[in-house]
Amino acid sequence: MTADLLFTGGPVFTADPARSRATAVAVKDGRILAVGHDLGELRGPKTEVVDLAGRLLIPGFQDAHVHAVFGGVEMGQCDLTGTTDPREYLNRITAYAAAHPDREWITGSGWSMESFPGGVPVRELLDRVVPDRPVYLTNRDHHGAWVNSVALERAEITRDTPDPADGMINRDAGGNPVGALQEGAVSLVSDLIPESTPAELVAGLRRAQSLLHSLGITGWQDAMLRGSNGYPDPADAYLTAATEGWLTASVTGALWWDRDLGAEQIAALVAHREQLTVGRLTCSTVKIMQDGVAENFTAAMTAPYLDGCGCPTPNSGLSFVDPAALPGYVTELDALDFQVHFHALGDRAVREALDALEAARAGNGFRDTRPHLAHLQVVHPDDIARFRRLGATANLQPLWAAHEPQMDELTIPFLGAERAAWQYPFGDLLRSGATLAAGSDWPVSSPNPIEGIHVAVNRAVPGATDGRVFLPEQRLDLGTALAAYTAGSAYVNHRDDSGSVRTGNVADLVVLDRDPFDGPASEISATKVTMTVVAGQVVHRA
Repeated sequence: MTADLLFTGGPVFTADPARSRATAVAVKDGRILAVGHDLGELRGPKTEVVDLAGRLLIPGFQDAHVHAVFGGVEMGQCDLTGTTDPREYLNRITAYAAAHPDREWITGSGWSMESFPGGVPVRELLDRVVPDRPVYLTNRDHHGAWVNSVALERAEITRDTPDPADGMINRDAGGNPVGALQEGAVSLVSDLIPESTPAELVAGLRRAQSLLHSLGITGWQDAMLRGSNGYPDPADAYLTAATEGWLTASVTGALWWDRDLGAEQIAALVAHREQLTVGRLTCSTVKIMQDGVAENFTAAMTAPYLDGCGCPTPNSGLSFVDPAALPGYVTELDALDFQVHFHALGDRAVREALDALEAARAGNGFRDTRPHLAHLQVVHPDDIARFRRLGATANLQPLWAAHEPQMDELTIPFLGAERAAWQYPFGDLLRSGATLAAGSDWPVSSPNPIEGIHVAVNRAVPGATDGRVFLPEQRLDLGTALAAYTAGSAYVNHRDDSGSVRTGNVADLVVLDRDPFDGPASEISATKVTMTVVAGQVVHRA
């Protein structure tokens, strides 16, 4: 037997439990045929040989929490990412509106809260550049929106409009809407925007898959299918791709839990699971968004937020799903072999999710459902050990664990010193024995796993020159961070024959342009992907 594809000249990061190293890998019929140090005997006349020449071969990255179709769609809209300058935002909005005179709505995403006083933009800025059409722009975390006066008028939002139970209309001193909406309030406007067409969603998935493959990502968990919350449903785009055979990535779809409904929606989730399990697409996960985000004070906390003077406020955030009902829902889902994927950002939301899992374990015993909690910005120290005990994977978004204006100006002052020190406790979770997976939450933040790994190891953003390290005791070593983005996410996605380089596994492999273990940690982010292989087929070459 000879190989279809042979990598030689190592090194190879296997991501196996022993962190064993190799220098050669052979691939046959889409699977790993052998792992070793020469393997020249498996070379045949039709074998494609890749000389690594000291570049690192790793398992394919898997993103455990991403919104791929949304990201791909937004690539075709007004893109405000990559800057925090309000003047640049307005320049881009002006240019986009001029280039699309036929569009009824100007839509896009990517502005940062740090760009505006208190994290709140105002409608007057948008009115200057687009006075005659409605504008709707989500911020980079997608928990808030910036709108102009025309959009507010279309939605009939005035000083008399009440805040929805799960959101907030930002207002001036007189109670008038200023042009920013938070959480559930965004749907007051977004529900008026014409839905993305099936063709637009399919085009978004094609763009997203190409981009993610170029970054070494061979599979992912999409965190919102059959959902709403102001976003289009990407499920049919995935179904089209899987049915037509051009979905090269392995995708786990997380079915959205409607927080306005209760257990009566579970029958529909079972039906969706059956309908949406085709080819490389599986949908055996349910996504429960338990809270919001810290920057707009909707992340659920065990103690109140502070005000600008450091005094406690009446607000401790929102629990979107009734904590008293949550254990029953999770227990029923677990009994039906659904994985539960929680958005849990504040320490109260984390505790509520763990309490629900504890109830499911008590009611059903330990089932191989592999629940996971994503984001984990603030975790109470009393809850760290519960992850291992309950078999709950910690799903990390490492890019956020660093000093930047959004953290230093809009988060830490309103958490207080003690609680701020509980943020993104990657090191504590690792030392407690928890399983770690990792993802990006793109398009909330960059989908590049290398950038996330850089921050997980350095606890500083790439290119930082001020020497500040965010909670240095929570840093991960490079091997652990790589394993979280490969073996850990493969575990979460129930892809037990991927995520590590071992004989018999699916040949999802990535070639980096260097071995980052050989350089300083400060240079990890300079690493690039030169080749991505999915099931033995090359899907990207730099």
